Parts: sequence; C-alpha cells; structure tokens
Amino acid sequence: MSAVRYDAPWIVGHQTGEHRLLRDGCVVVDGGDIVYVGPRTGTQADRVVNCPGKVITPGFISTHSHLQESPADKSIAEDVDRRRFWGSGIYEVLIPRARALSADDTRACVDFSIIEHLRTGTTTVVQLGDFSDYVADAAESGGIRAYIGESYRSASWRVDGRQVLYDWDEPGGFKGLEAAVALIKRIDGRANDRIRGLLYPAQIDTCSEDLLRASREAADKLGVPLTLHAAQSMLEFIEIRRRYGRTPVEWLHDIGFLGKSCILGHVIFIAGSSYVNYPGDDLALLAASGTSVSYSAWCFARGGIALESYPSYLERGVNVCLGTDTCPQSMIESLRWTAVLGKCVVRRSDRPTARQVFDSATVNAARALGRDDLGRIAEGAKADLLFWRADSLSMTPLRDPIRNIVYCAQADDLRDVMIDGRWVMHDGELAHLDEERAIARVKQAGERVWAQWAQNDWAGRELDDLSPPSYPDFEPEA
Repeated sequence: MSAVRYDAPWIVGHQTGEHRLLRDGCVVVDGGDIVYVGPRTGTQADRVVNCPGKVITPGFISTHSHLQESPADKSIAEDVDRRRFWGSGIYEVLIPRARALSADDTRACVDFSIIEHLRTGTTTVVQLGDFSDYVADAAESGGIRAYIGESYRSASWRVDGRQVLYDWDEPGGFKGLEAAVALIKRIDGRANDRIRGLLYPAQIDTCSEDLLRASREAADKLGVPLTLHAAQSMLEFIEIRRRYGRTPVEWLHDIGFLGKSCILGHVIFIAGSSYVNYPGDDLALLAASGTSVSYSAWCFARGGIALESYPSYLERGVNVCLGTDTCPQSMIESLRWTAVLGKCVVRRSDRPTARQVFDSATVNAARALGRDDLGRIAEGAKADLLFWRADSLSMTPLRDPIRNIVYCAQADDLRDVMIDGRWVMHDGELAHLDEERAIARVKQAGERVWAQWAQNDWAGRELDDLSPPSYPDFEPEA
C-alpha cells in the first residue's frame, strides 16, 4: 500500500469524541484506512493530492433503506388523503406496489437506489428487504458499504378498505429467520468486509413474540445488529395496544428486544406524542436500553407526520440516527428535513442544530451499528470520505461547512466519494455503475407497476383513481 495525503481548506475531523473543523489541513489514507488527520506540516505521504475549493467530510450512514422497491414510490404516495388509515399510506401503497414489481424490476430498483445513495453522500447503507443476494452483489460491484437484512415475519398485511387484517403463518416466520441467518453467514465479510449482515424481522405488528425473542437471541449469538419497524403508524399503535395492553416500545422492552444493538425504524407514535394522546414514557425506555431510533424525516413529512420531537429525543438521551427509507433516497434531504421539521415542531430556531443532524448521520449511526471506525475522519477509521465543492452557487460563501451542507448543499455539490480508500465517484462520474441504464430500467419498472395497479389494489382501483395526477390532461380545442 502507498499513503496518499489529501490537502483541503476545510476538513471535518474527529477529535476528543466529537467532530472538529480543521482549516487548511490534510487527511492521509493508506489502503482502506485513515492513518492521519491534522496539520500538513511534517506529514509524510507517498503522494499528495491538492483539493482546492473542497470540503472533506465523513460519509453518511443511512440506517433505514429499502433499495429493492423505493424508486417505484414516486408520484404515488403524495397528496392523497387516507383518513381510514390515520394518514398512513403504507397499507394501500406497499401491498399493490410489491405485487406488481417483477424480479427484473426489483433488480433495477436496487441498481438505481445504490446510485441515488452514492450521489447524495451515503457511504454505508442499511438495506431492509428481499433479493438480498442480488443486493450484496450490487453493493460489492458498486463500491458502497452495506448492512443487509433479509425480511421475515409471522404475518402479512391485508386491507379491506376499513381496516388492516393479518394473515398469520408462524412456521413461515421461523423459516424466514433461518433464511436470514443463512444469508448473514453467506455474505458477512465480503468485499474486504464492506458487506455485512443484520437481522430484520419486518414489523412489530407482523411478528409474534416468539419470533421476536428468537430474533434477539440469534442476533446476540451472531453478534450482528437487529432492526425492526416499530411505532410507525397509528393503526399499529392501536393494534399492539389491543393485543398486549402496552405501547409498542413498552412491549418490546417487556420481551427483552431492546438494547444497544437494536435499531428501531421510525418510532413516531409513542406514549406522550399528540398522535396517540396516551400517557407513558417510552423515551425513558429507549434511552435506558441504549436502543437507537432511525428517523426518515421526509418519508413521513410528505404525509403530514413528524417526530415529536427530534431534539426532545436527543435531549432525553436517545441515540437518533437518520434513514432514507423511500424516495428520494437522499441523505442530503434527510439531514435538511430533520433539521427544518425539528424546528417547526418545537417552534424554535435554535433546536435542533446542524451539528445535531450531522452527528445523527455520522457518529450516531456508527454507534447504532457498533462501529467506531465509521462516520468520522480519525486515525484508524475507514477511509469513507465525501469531497464537497466549497465554491459552488449553493456553498458560497462558506463560513461554516456543516450549516452549508445541512441547509444549502445540493447533490451536484458532492463531487467525489471515497469508500474503503477507493473512488466510487470522482469529479461527478460514477466509477463502477451505469447510471443511464439504471434510469431507463427503473422508468420501465415504474410504468409496469402503474399499469398493473388495479389488479393488485384491494378495491380494483386504477392508480389514477387512487392518486390522481396534479392536473388533468390537456385537451385540444375542437
């Protein structure tokens, strides 16, 4: 290996347990690791790369993503009233969309999603879903770092227009757990350890107590993270309360599911929130157990829902990290919406701060994965680096790079992405992926999903009936 020194006017280094702004410093990379960050004076390297007009930051970590389906969400879930489901679109959208996606459509979504993540600063993605062997292959060839969890559950959702129903298959859930464990053993450590596995029982309301207890035991035995959708909708909150007389968080605490290796997706509908108007202190249970929360702000904001509140979770000691979930799969948007919505919810301009959301996208996420070598630029950390323009329309003038990135940056401002010491994007060009082909294939996938919507919808509705276009078609004059 040969050491390469990258000189830049701004570097977000990590020192004494926190990110620090380094002016006119350098980062030295040897192989896939960072071996030095600090002043340039006296620093030795085999080669020096000058990066004028650049800001170097650690890569972002998306702790909640569905690569295999998310691009097909566009122009479906927005602007639609779902009063019968308390505003949640997951039940009327996820089921017909999943049924309509072919195997080739799913692979197209994976390829497209990896590109979208890379172009918006994700260097590590937590993937939750199916087609996991293909995801592992695509992540390895595309250069991204990935944690991959194969979905399994004890029941599947079904809707009849008035309610969510559950079709139970407990043996199928345990077969799914076995397959998920086998996947971890098959892929863990691939691509110079860029590819790892985690366990992903799908949703709290579709998993039995026995399956969740077994999942926790298997995760502990394998030494891998454990993730689950929980407290993500009002209907789910009511269902868990009906079954067990407890909130979703209380019940997970009761069965021993919570803990430092556990990442709960969303966790919005909790005791004390205005959504449920139910007493209790779920935040205390999350904080005491060390459980992490993955917040995908934009995914819920387009349905009029926000965490109550992101700064309050942090102040209570909950480790909050960020996800991309559905479209757009942009960590830039995730940071921005987390910051802005957080301010709107608490009606404060000083809470939350750009620093807090940047931490959630980096060091908090690394903590959730049990990794002190990710989410930071420090000696011994992995060389997962982002190189931003400091002289673009969005980033100029630059007084504080963190605030500029959180509140102003656009995807085009991210020019270079390094993962494990290798360029996966350089000067805006992807090194290993065919973006034009990925876009064309996802376009075709979307058109097939739209065409097949009625045959997969519970009421046989066409997509235009469920989600009408913003304007009617232009009609030629007679």
